[in-house]
Amino acid sequence: MTSKVPFYIAVATLVIIGLAMSIIRHQTYNVPWVPGETRQIWDIEARIEFTARGDAVRASLAAPNTQSGYTLINESASSPGYGVSYVDADAGRRIEWTIRQANGPQTIYYRSQFLVDPNANRDAAPPKQAIPPSNLSSLELAAGESLVALAHQRSANNQSFTRELIKAINDPESQNASLLLHAKNKTEALYALLSLAEVPSRVVGVIELEDGRRRQTVQQMVEVWTGEDWQLFSPTNTAGASEHPLLIWDQSNVSLLDLMGGSNSRVAFSMISRAISAVEATESKMEADGLLNFSIHSLPLEEQAMFKTIMMIPIGALIVVFLRILVGLKTSGTFMPVLIAVAFVQTQLITGIVGFLLIVGTGLIIRSYLSRLNLLLVARISAVIITVILIISVFTVVAFKIGLTEGLSITFFPMIILSWTIERMSILWEEEGGKEVMLQGGGSLITAVLVYLAMTNQYLQHLTFNFIGLQLIVLAGILVLGTYTGYRLTELRRFKPLVRD
Repeated sequence: MTSKVPFYIAVATLVIIGLAMSIIRHQTYNVPWVPGETRQIWDIEARIEFTARGDAVRASLAAPNTQSGYTLINESASSPGYGVSYVDADAGRRIEWTIRQANGPQTIYYRSQFLVDPNANRDAAPPKQAIPPSNLSSLELAAGESLVALAHQRSANNQSFTRELIKAINDPESQNASLLLHAKNKTEALYALLSLAEVPSRVVGVIELEDGRRRQTVQQMVEVWTGEDWQLFSPTNTAGASEHPLLIWDQSNVSLLDLMGGSNSRVAFSMISRAISAVEATESKMEADGLLNFSIHSLPLEEQAMFKTIMMIPIGALIVVFLRILVGLKTSGTFMPVLIAVAFVQTQLITGIVGFLLIVGTGLIIRSYLSRLNLLLVARISAVIITVILIISVFTVVAFKIGLTEGLSITFFPMIILSWTIERMSILWEEEGGKEVMLQGGGSLITAVLVYLAMTNQYLQHLTFNFIGLQLIVLAGILVLGTYTGYRLTELRRFKPLVRD
């Protein structure tokens, strides 16, 4: 007897791989498990204004990148007459505008789109450069050492140490803090104290994300290396948080804007928030990743629409296997109900059922006449196919003439499949009688309706289209059902008299 252990191992492997693919896709691209969810996108526009001197102009703006909680999905520049290039410098990403000659007031724009993405992470590499000296005078150095010593005593790690320093420089009664803030702002003072304590840190430019905000300027804050990643701190907020979400725009700690050939420069930011569907968010993130992606979403829209129906066919096959093997429902043909259900999706259910009954019923009448001619099988099938085409054509024209536009969709029925169905039912009628034809025809219609209900279910459509790994789970289910050799549910009625006795 052949062992079934390899079979069950293969089934379990299919289920595990299918679940793993689906979970990875959910976590990597934030594809939701249920339809109808939305994702938030921030459109941020930087407006750069300056006065050109009539010579060559070069403007270089610090450009943001994907970071914790936000994925950069799109960026563009609007600058008539200027050349635009994106540069990856040692200090970070920058966008440059260049022109041979410009004169008078100039305005250029840079626009970026960020997807709110909890799974987005930037490079959390530790600092490579040595910690720079604090550049404090002797008097400021003494005051800074006192503040550092007190904060070090009251802290346990870099995070709590930074919070203690922020409390100290915001204490109006601290003479040491007042001395430091006499010549420096709070951001510079905090950075100097962290450098004095040899804590890796850097000054970054951030913007607050507030829907509808206009003409916002960049705020300077300090990022501190915690040992695992970079944590953002506001020198004026001891809690380390902000009323609005924060986006790091400038990580260079060099300059927000470099301008050559112009003066009176100014950078202002405007932003709006909007919601998009989860499918759009997934497509946008995959495009932004720039990686080889085997998702259906990477195909053109026309092919995506086709696959949206194709990916539902395995669900229909699972239903047919269940009804035939476990329930014992008889159908005309193995998977003919699935193809009829696909036609129902195009025609709508009521129109599809009426069309199916009319075509098959009329076809059986004509086929009964052909059987008297004693034609060969090939000629008889060809005649049935032509007859089905003529029936569909006549019904479509009649429906159009009497104003039933729903009848025009009857052309979506698979003509070859219907022809073979009529042929099988006709032979079955001759061999088994009309009762068996009604059983198999009715079983086929019931199965097609159940498959149609599954194929039009939004939840199942969403899962099969967005999580291709579920097809492996469906395959595993069909394989398991294929090993069942017990009684069908419809066969249990034979034992009903025994139960009464």
